[in-house]
Amino acid sequence: MPTEIKVLQRGDELMLMNVAPNVFDNPPDEKLCKEFLADPRHHIAVAIDDGLVVGFASGADYIHPDKPPELWINEVSVAPAHRGRGLAKAALKALLEVGRAHHCTVAWVLTYRNNMPAAALYKSIVGAEGADQSRPANALVGYSFKLT
Repeated sequence: MPTEIKVLQRGDELMLMNVAPNVFDNPPDEKLCKEFLADPRHHIAVAIDDGLVVGFASGADYIHPDKPPELWINEVSVAPAHRGRGLAKAALKALLEVGRAHHCTVAWVLTYRNNMPAAALYKSIVGAEGADQSRPANALVGYSFKLT
């Protein structure tokens, strides 16, 4: 059975309780999963392999008094045993589609300049790097994705 990419909704909390090791920083908490999925501005696209969540991309859409809606990409992660299969890219693309559906005009993410796997992922989706190249390797760098 191929790995499935699914955008979770309210009621999918239990899916987040069946997660491969090293996908999240900490074990998912059922109460927090329920709260996250109940908030219409929080989004998570997961990669599911044989019923087990093996990767995800999460974010939040937000508004500001002087800007149209934007999607902030919080985190992208894949279990070590499932890396190199395009799951991060697939989950991130699904998350960007959610941003489009919520009328976000831009999505953006930050990572450390020396996080080469993240940089490669974001550049592969035509992310525009927005930081000064002269900054040190451990400096944050931003990538933006036009959604309209």
